[in-house]
Amino acid sequence: MSDRDQPDDPEQQIALRLADAHQRMEKSVEALHRELMTVRTGRASPALLERLHVDYYGAPTPLQSIAGISVPEASMLVIQPYDRTSLGAIEKAIQKSDLGLNPSNDGQVIRVAIPQLTEERRKDLVKVIHRKAEEARVAVRNIRRDEVEHLRRVEKDGHVSKDEVASKLIDVQKITDQFIARIDDAIQRKEAEILEV
Repeated sequence: MSDRDQPDDPEQQIALRLADAHQRMEKSVEALHRELMTVRTGRASPALLERLHVDYYGAPTPLQSIAGISVPEASMLVIQPYDRTSLGAIEKAIQKSDLGLNPSNDGQVIRVAIPQLTEERRKDLVKVIHRKAEEARVAVRNIRRDEVEHLRRVEKDGHVSKDEVASKLIDVQKITDQFIARIDDAIQRKEAEILEV
């Protein structure tokens, strides 16, 4: 939000900044959800391949834009390229990825069997999702820190009363706590999904 877009009333500015902080925290949680969808759990999901780029005629191209991905059964993905000449490139991209998947190409489609996770791999994935969750928490806390600093500046400049700032600081903390709770909830659900045998 640029300074020209800011209203003259400091209380309106604070309200707008709180709304903006809420939106930015929401985006952090949405980014975490997208990250979690790409973590393999032993179940087939098109989201596993969401970030995969294929060297398609010399340009890195998202897999979803050159092929349809379906889940005919719980542990199988089927990739149907729109252009059969891309079968080899798609197969190579899956093999090179860090997903640990082994595609099979029958000349028409690519089948990817999703192997069951070993206990050790499950524990590694839990560590990965906890690291992603901590990154999301840090992002939310950084947004809170920015808002707290802004409120302190406004108070120091004498634009808003100390009581008003104290009230808004409580609001910022409530918003932060809500988003941290959503992050914790998402991680608990994903961890249960990963550890489910």
